[in-house]
Amino acid sequence: MSAILDHLILGCGAMFDAQRAPATARLTVHPATDDAPVDPAGLLEALAEVWPADSGPMSLNLTSEPWLSALMDAELPGHLMVEVPAFLAGEPAWADRIRQRAGQGAGLVLKGRPLSPLGADVMACFKLAIVDRADDRRLGAAPAAAGAPRALPFVQSGNATPAEAADSFKRGAQAVLGWPLGEAPDGSKPKKGVPGSVAVVMDLIQRVDREEPAPKLEAVLRGDPSLAFRLMRYINSPGFGLSVEINSFSHALMMLGYSRLKRWLALLMTSAVDDPDLKPLMFLAVRRGLLMEELAKQHGDDTTRNEVFLCGVFSLLDRMLGQTFGQLFGSLPVPDRVAQALVQGDGPYLPYLELAEAVEMESPIDIRERTEVLLATAGEVNRAALRAMATARQLRAD
Repeated sequence: MSAILDHLILGCGAMFDAQRAPATARLTVHPATDDAPVDPAGLLEALAEVWPADSGPMSLNLTSEPWLSALMDAELPGHLMVEVPAFLAGEPAWADRIRQRAGQGAGLVLKGRPLSPLGADVMACFKLAIVDRADDRRLGAAPAAAGAPRALPFVQSGNATPAEAADSFKRGAQAVLGWPLGEAPDGSKPKKGVPGSVAVVMDLIQRVDREEPAPKLEAVLRGDPSLAFRLMRYINSPGFGLSVEINSFSHALMMLGYSRLKRWLALLMTSAVDDPDLKPLMFLAVRRGLLMEELAKQHGDDTTRNEVFLCGVFSLLDRMLGQTFGQLFGSLPVPDRVAQALVQGDGPYLPYLELAEAVEMESPIDIRERTEVLLATAGEVNRAALRAMATARQLRAD
């Protein structure tokens, strides 16, 4: 990928639609240093490798005005949009540029609430607006005003709970930026029952851990045909990278072996949770696992890569199932170093997890700090993040 990635800090977010699916990817771009080169062509070249048009829309959030200005002048593919801060859109010089670029077909997003109303001609240049919940004046408005049509389709940011996200959709939001993870269970409440499909996958993981023969494993899957279908969808997805089509569990075991099969059963477990509000968590958990695996390719062996992948995929399972990791891992076999990171909050895999979380939060300061802890370079992290974003998109099997 382009050498410009060595001079940037990238954060990877997502906009989730009313079906709780990741409808639009979001990439936050921050210069790694004050004197970092401004190279929009290099960034677009890197994105073309991992995020072509058929990957879906992506919104680019440039935190540097020189970068934003340069990208506004670049030739943008139709599936890429550029976020323009509302305070800039109110400046006459920027308003002229916005009108010009919109007239040339560029996809523009208005980010934030303007300090003063923008002209209708400027508002018409944007495809949508990102409105933070804290700045949304309609939240306290009378019902008639709250439900009145907006000048632009809007994406709501800043939701703290799934209920607030649901409220955003009720008020007409096209999507929400990010998804509230909720509080991790502390074990003080009664333990929730494990959904039937999740119990089936947990049983399979235990059997794979014992390396039981394929016929016994297939017998378990036959009791839940929908899970068997999802597993085949995952294994045969482009993100899996196999050159032949897998048509049965036995075939999968023959091609993959027990170790690799176990990691994809972990993906299946996240997709077996039926609550719609948990679908974004499934997507984020998978993307975490993929990013952690990509990072481990630089610093670890096959065992490390497989285990950090499991660590990322399982990292939100406590919130999905309403049980602490200590409770969950009493019945679900995981490697010791995975349990160490998730239950005890330490160990060799914790830095991978904390870096993945920082990338997900799109926080340049935290990403830089976690990158240094892991003894990685900005370029390594950026390339890993982009590959993980692309693979997570390919692996969706819902």
